[in-house]
Amino acid sequence: MNAEWNLRRYIEKWLILLGISAIAGLVGGLGALVFRLMIEYFYTLFFVRVLPALSYNVKGINLGYALLPVLGAFIIAPMVRWYPELRGNGVPEVIEGIIFRNEKIGAKLALLKTIATAISIGSGAPLGREGPAAFIGAALDSALAERLPRPQARKLIMTCGLAAGIAGTFNTPLAGAMFALEVIYMGAITINLVPIFVSAIIGNAITLVTLHNPARFPVLNPNISVLAGIPLYFLLGIVLGLIGYAYTRALYIATDFFDVFSKRYPFELRLLLGAIGIGLIGMLLPHDGIFGIGFDGIKDALLGKFTLQMLVILALAKMTTTLLAISSGFSGGIFAPSLFIGTMAGSAFGLVVSHFVPANVEAYALAGMAGFFSATTQAPLTQIIMITEMSGSYAYSPAVALVSIVAFLTARAFFRGSSVYTIKLERKGIKIKTGRPLILETIAIPEIMSTNVVRINAKRPLMEVERIIASTGHDFVPVVDSEGKVVGIIGVPDILGKSTALKKLPVERFMRRSFAVATPKETAQDALEKILMNDQNLLPVVDERGRLIGVVTKKDIYRAYYYAIEGVYLW
Repeated sequence: MNAEWNLRRYIEKWLILLGISAIAGLVGGLGALVFRLMIEYFYTLFFVRVLPALSYNVKGINLGYALLPVLGAFIIAPMVRWYPELRGNGVPEVIEGIIFRNEKIGAKLALLKTIATAISIGSGAPLGREGPAAFIGAALDSALAERLPRPQARKLIMTCGLAAGIAGTFNTPLAGAMFALEVIYMGAITINLVPIFVSAIIGNAITLVTLHNPARFPVLNPNISVLAGIPLYFLLGIVLGLIGYAYTRALYIATDFFDVFSKRYPFELRLLLGAIGIGLIGMLLPHDGIFGIGFDGIKDALLGKFTLQMLVILALAKMTTTLLAISSGFSGGIFAPSLFIGTMAGSAFGLVVSHFVPANVEAYALAGMAGFFSATTQAPLTQIIMITEMSGSYAYSPAVALVSIVAFLTARAFFRGSSVYTIKLERKGIKIKTGRPLILETIAIPEIMSTNVVRINAKRPLMEVERIIASTGHDFVPVVDSEGKVVGIIGVPDILGKSTALKKLPVERFMRRSFAVATPKETAQDALEKILMNDQNLLPVVDERGRLIGVVTKKDIYRAYYYAIEGVYLW
């Protein structure tokens, strides 16, 4: 009877979870569909209807192209000025929302993100739609997650929405699911694969059935062997890893420049400068994929339509315009530009190699596409799967996998656990590291800390610590000054063996002055590492002024780990 009851409970639990996952996939897929249609609408508006009115040809160059991004910048300026979260690709905001904002991303932001990104890309900003699509899918499903009976499952449902948004954007359900696992969970937890894949498949089906145009890269030699070029693919991976890391750093250096600039001048001027730079470069290469998402340029490179010189020019042009777009404040993703840059770099590498040994340039192009993306995002498995799905061929998988992994490892040696997504959060004081499965890192310290804190003033006698420990059972107590700032900690080992006379002396004489503290922007993983490294059973949590606002103990962390496993991974 008990076995039958457990089986029924097991079936009911999974039926509920899969049902919610299906709804999450439907919501995320519809969001991605609307988003794609809006981009197409604005692209037609700017490049088909507005461009003829602005066209002015000088020596074969249409100066009107340079004005389209400027026009787009003027339109989105009020939105991105008042809502800074709209700038950039949106994935860091999803990570922050899932971990540090109680699984909440406002529906208003999702709507504004959709509009701002559609106008940005539609007017020529060289950005992708994947990050915003993920943001939109996660935001829409965060509203669904708020109505769930078990709050522990909300992170998983929002991740399902992100996967559906990616899958619906690229028509790659497997890669969409893997992107969610690598970027949000920082690793593939087996039990999460089921609901996330369900959502990704449904999100993909929504756009596929509606638009009937799956994104596919043209493959000329689907049966070719690439094993002979393994040493050269290894070299390509190293090169792309170095370029990817350098480019990511350049992106944030440019962002810092524009941040300083906008403190002295109106924000609109910041956007305008970026738009002018994009327009001038795109004006010289209007039909080669510099404007917008750039998939046409990728396809032309795979078909061998560009010379070596042109491939290098296009890679540098896309790098520069994407850097200008992101750092100046346009809304859009870095996924598609990374594919474009990687394709051009890989094709150029292949053409150089072909002058010395027999080489398939198409293979180097696809491998380059995977390598550059893997280096910047630190998500190699996503690209290995995505290239296979979008090319429809496994023939290039060995080359793609090798370059992707080598580029990932090369860049990781410099990133040290960061990525193009997490650096933005780290600069805000939020510490997230890639490359390890997230359990405790999906739990923010405010979720587990105790706010009803027992503390003692540094001037009080040591004997009071003894009474506090005896009455509360705590083995450590934070020590504060008159302003509530933490100045030390004291525990059982610090009072053992002390005479009655010594216990009448102030606590500051015996407290530990070398100790670790945590902040609300850190995670349970950070707290555990600090407790273990500093041999503390208690970790004070302080605000930006160093004042005590809570404490975290080993017991709090162990309990958080148990509920994360029980509530999220085995829901």
